[in-house]
Amino acid sequence: MQFPEDIRSSVIEGQWERTEPLTQQALNEGVSPSNILNEALIPAMDEVGVRFQNNDFFLPEVLIAAKAMNAAMEVLRPLLTQTEAKPRGTIVIGTVQGDRHDIGKNLVAMMMEGAGFEGIDLGVDVSPEQFVRAVAEHHPQVVAMSALLTTTMPAMKETLDALEQAGLRQRVRTMIGGAPVSLSFAEEIGADAHAPDSASAVIKMKEILKVSQE
Repeated sequence: MQFPEDIRSSVIEGQWERTEPLTQQALNEGVSPSNILNEALIPAMDEVGVRFQNNDFFLPEVLIAAKAMNAAMEVLRPLLTQTEAKPRGTIVIGTVQGDRHDIGKNLVAMMMEGAGFEGIDLGVDVSPEQFVRAVAEHHPQVVAMSALLTTTMPAMKETLDALEQAGLRQRVRTMIGGAPVSLSFAEEIGADAHAPDSASAVIKMKEILKVSQE
């Protein structure tokens, strides 16, 4: 195989059925798990994000690319843990209380992992108290909240207030997103960043942590 081109192209093209065996083959040929992540998967998902931003890719292409990336990560994740490969940063993510929509949140979490960040996914219907406990336990740099219903958007402000009351607000940056969520709403409630889609979320994460966009 040609490493890292074969794995990289299989992810970009969403060929998830090829990505897992190619990843295993690279490992068998002596490529380290961290090299596969840093030289193939991260550049691939960065390219997917660029294409999405440029309207060359649309949501179905992003979803299938993320599926391909996740197939590779299923092989690499336990090995990366063993080698203690350090992530670029940590993000706690969840859909806020009262909202059970998870497609957008899941995609952001997958894109974050593909970009080399550790994602602590709290799931859906996450209470402010759950976010607070996760921040206290995992010490993330960023807390990301998703809402798809206008009726659940106030839970974002409640979560920010809970972080403030727990004395944790100054430790983390906060990012919000979801179909009804706007930049003006983010500014209104005091969130640090607004991401309208998964590619933007990765870009914002890199900006927050001052990670190269290349």
